[in-house]
Amino acid sequence: MEKLNRQTANITTSYPERIIQFGEGNFLRAFIDWIVYNMNQKADFNSSVVVVQPLPNGMIDMLNDQDGLYHVNLQGLSKGETVNSIELIDVISRSMNPYTQFDEYLKLAEQPEIRFVVSNTTEAGIAFDDTCKLDDAPASSYPGKLTQLLFHRFKTFNGAADKGLIIFPCELIFHNGTELKKTINQYIELWELGADFQHWFDTACGVYSTLVDRIVPGYPRETINEILERIQLEDKLVVQAEIFHLLVIEAPKSVAKEFPADKAGLNVLFVPDEKPYHERKVTLLNGPHTVLAPVAYLSGLNIVKESLRDDVISKFVYMVMYKELIATLDLPKKELMKFAEDVLERFNNPFVHHMVTSIMLNSFPKYKTRDLPGLKKYLERKGTLPVGLVLGLAAIITYYKGGKRGNTEIVPNDDKAIVDLLKILWSINDFDVIAKGVLAAEFIWGENLNEIPGLTEKLSFYLKLIDEFGMKEAVRSIVSKRYNLSVKMDFELPKFEL
Repeated sequence: MEKLNRQTANITTSYPERIIQFGEGNFLRAFIDWIVYNMNQKADFNSSVVVVQPLPNGMIDMLNDQDGLYHVNLQGLSKGETVNSIELIDVISRSMNPYTQFDEYLKLAEQPEIRFVVSNTTEAGIAFDDTCKLDDAPASSYPGKLTQLLFHRFKTFNGAADKGLIIFPCELIFHNGTELKKTINQYIELWELGADFQHWFDTACGVYSTLVDRIVPGYPRETINEILERIQLEDKLVVQAEIFHLLVIEAPKSVAKEFPADKAGLNVLFVPDEKPYHERKVTLLNGPHTVLAPVAYLSGLNIVKESLRDDVISKFVYMVMYKELIATLDLPKKELMKFAEDVLERFNNPFVHHMVTSIMLNSFPKYKTRDLPGLKKYLERKGTLPVGLVLGLAAIITYYKGGKRGNTEIVPNDDKAIVDLLKILWSINDFDVIAKGVLAAEFIWGENLNEIPGLTEKLSFYLKLIDEFGMKEAVRSIVSKRYNLSVKMDFELPKFEL
């Protein structure tokens, strides 16, 4: 079988480089690049993407080896019809590593047709690092790299107003555009880049908050042979995703005109306020995902949909969504129930093998943004802690202990400081100390969570429960005793075909 590249795939069309993309991972390739592909095909968007690897190590060599080409495999149900499509995405023109190609990276700013910047550097990516310097090659943080690029563009075009950039951060942070802009302003001040550049950035550039929604399991290991048989080319970067997609952008109509997703029939909304969409999605989709992943994995399950077909873990998911998280939102209950049912149907997509380990990258920052607000709101409204969300945090902490699950080595993937802290705390082997130490880590949470009434004691209790009886028995104890779910539920569970 021949290797996928532009010659073997007979791709002769090329588009002007108009988009810089920070991040080469599965999500952006199955979401933003797929959207660009569809706009090229259906709305004459006529744009290609230059990928910038945000970290020293990544996948750009694999992308370049395939001339930026890869296939997206969309699977699921659409209006009752089964869909299992494969599309060849041809919008990535090239990929670069700014740690080894810094001069080439800066030259992107000199290309007059560049208009957009998109990114997905995880929740931890939009952060200010005051050790970054303007002459670093490159700055270590994503906002630092972007500020270097913007400043070089400002100087190249003498502050021309029509050479500003439209920036869409796709990190799952509420008001991610506001946060990214604030961080860039911090670098402008730290590096003393001047009032003229500040004015150009404020008036010629736009940093717009977004909400992104598509479940992307990634490389389809279980079905890759069937896919390769269909495409008849060797593609090492096939990415699998669900059919559903939603991109909400808080931006004016003038920006929407430049990004013609509506003409391509895509589910991309330009709105005056993305907050209602954000809260609903982060709370009822990402929130359950974040606590489900370690609970399922430590219960011996590997795939999200397996969790909804397990008698015990499914009740944990339902409890967290229907009994805890829905109670923290202010939208009409009927609307929230419908959205929750749709989410569970997406979790149960029979085609998608979404590995729970892929969800556990940077679990602590994810819990902070996705579940901690719900925990606080639930306590405020109910006067008690949501046991499912606390147990979920205990499961994350237990997963970060490392060790083995069966014959498989558990290797947490997070910020080194977080991994090191957990290693130290677990070496003490005192559940009270572990709970207090994690909750006191202000570099993770931005505050001391030991101040939340009852949280330290309950977290310590669940850590001990998991340690003594195992994850699944710990879950069984709370879903049967706390809410009596094993006997009777006061809401109807979604009916799934097993």
